[in-house]
Amino acid sequence: MQKKKIFIEIAVPQQIKKRIMQKIAPWADLPIKWVKEESLHITVSFVGYVDESVVPDICFKVKETVAKIESFEITFDRIGLAPDAENPKSIALIGKPLKELGELNEKIEEALDMYPQKHKQFSPHVTLGRIKKLKWDELSKKPLIEEKCNIGMTAEAVLVMESRGGEGSYSVLEQCNLV
Repeated sequence: MQKKKIFIEIAVPQQIKKRIMQKIAPWADLPIKWVKEESLHITVSFVGYVDESVVPDICFKVKETVAKIESFEITFDRIGLAPDAENPKSIALIGKPLKELGELNEKIEEALDMYPQKHKQFSPHVTLGRIKKLKWDELSKKPLIEEKCNIGMTAEAVLVMESRGGEGSYSVLEQCNLV
């Protein structure tokens, strides 16, 4: 059986993707591997590599689980270095911790027998780019990337995704709507 790399995401609406790309444009020349606009998303859960034979069951369980969960609002308040400015690994759009997102993660992972962690809150983030460590370390003055913003969206569905090729190439396997 062939293995597939599966994760669960909340898609970022196209108009928000455009806004994000405009906001990061001033940093385009930094040593960062930027995520393609069409690949911007919020990861809810990384399932991992699974036999392709179990993918339909994963899709069914996720769809069944989220059909009982109400849609909710997500607000992002800044773009910054993650996990922190001292040892950055990426640049991300970051939101305030959100109880609903933690519960969504827990319920999906529970349905998939993944032994979920209990999250009182779960901070939404969209990875915008990954730091090219060696070139970043060569910079004589490290840029401080910290920009306030106010970007909101509604989580109305989750997508069961397959990651292919390691270059941010994804395909939707199933759209699962929240209530």
